[in-house]
Amino acid sequence: MVDESIVKRLERLTERFSEKQFLENRGLGNEIGIHVFAYDPKDEMVVRRYIKKLHEQSYKYNFKIHENDLFEMFLDICRENDVLDDLPDFEDEHGFDELQKQIENFASVDEYLPRLQPPIREQGKDIVVITGLGKVFPFMRSHTILENIQPIINDVPIVLFYPGEYDNHTLNLFGQFRDGNYYRAFKII
Repeated sequence: MVDESIVKRLERLTERFSEKQFLENRGLGNEIGIHVFAYDPKDEMVVRRYIKKLHEQSYKYNFKIHENDLFEMFLDICRENDVLDDLPDFEDEHGFDELQKQIENFASVDEYLPRLQPPIREQGKDIVVITGLGKVFPFMRSHTILENIQPIINDVPIVLFYPGEYDNHTLNLFGQFRDGNYYRAFKII
């Protein structure tokens, strides 16, 4: 298999984002349009710059991306619950496992889902992009988001930028942590 550079893959991704069939969320055998763009974690900064460029140069494209950084959402949820500053002390006192249990009480997938929806979206133009997974792990996991997003967003394509590996079956974060199985997503490139 030819090893494409991340730049070439991102160029192909821009082309894919521009395709009418992709934007209309069609051609997937009546499946919802959930896609995974898996990349080597060492390319994280290149991917971030790419997404920023899409925002800054949106006037050039026939699509609009709605980026959802899961880590930024996590921070907002912590702030709303007035616990952000307390997390380090809680972990020191009770340990990481107990911290994770406590976070699950106020930062469940149900807190993320409404935030993932663009306030206004147009089929045939908009794309929901999910980023920040590597930063928010293990407090939120990709398969949890993907399993629960279908009833919330099913009219526009969803693209998960995933720092790891996806083989149309298993999500492997950073190439080291099995992040769960998910069968309904498609490799976008």
